[in-house]
Amino acid sequence: MRVGATDHPLHTPACHHFLYRSLDYWDDADIDEDFLAHRRSRRARIGHDTWIGHGAMIKPQVTLGDGAVVASGAVVTRDVARYMIVAGTPDRVLRPRQPPEIAECLVALAWWDWSLDALRMAPEDFRELSAEAFLDRHDG
Repeated sequence: MRVGATDHPLHTPACHHFLYRSLDYWDDADIDEDFLAHRRSRRARIGHDTWIGHGAMIKPQVTLGDGAVVASGAVVTRDVARYMIVAGTPDRVLRPRQPPEIAECLVALAWWDWSLDALRMAPEDFRELSAEAFLDRHDG
C-alpha cells in the first residue's frame, strides 16, 4: 500500500529527482524547499475503520471516509465516501459496505473512540452480531 504517493514537477523540462533533491546528487547543491513543501501540503486523509488492500495506492489530497474499503491494487484518485467499497485503476465504486442509515449510525457511535476497557467488553459482539444488531445493543 502507498498513501499520498508523491508528485513530480510536470511543468519543467524534466521530472527527475535531481530537480528538487539536488543535494542527493551533488554535495554543493541545494534542495528545492518550495517544491518539497508543496508535496508535503498535499496530504491524503484516512478515516476510521478503513481497510486498504495490498498494493493499493491512495493519491495525494484524497480522503477515505470512515469505514471505506479499497481493493488490492486499486489506484484511488478521488475521495471515497463513508462505508463505500472501491476497486480498479482508477478506482470505481463497487457497492456500499453498509446501508447509508447503518453507516451514519456507526459513525455516530464512533466505537473507534471507545476506551480499551470498553472494547475489551465487546469482542464477541463485533465478531458475531450484524452491524444493525450491534447498533441495537450498543447505541442504547
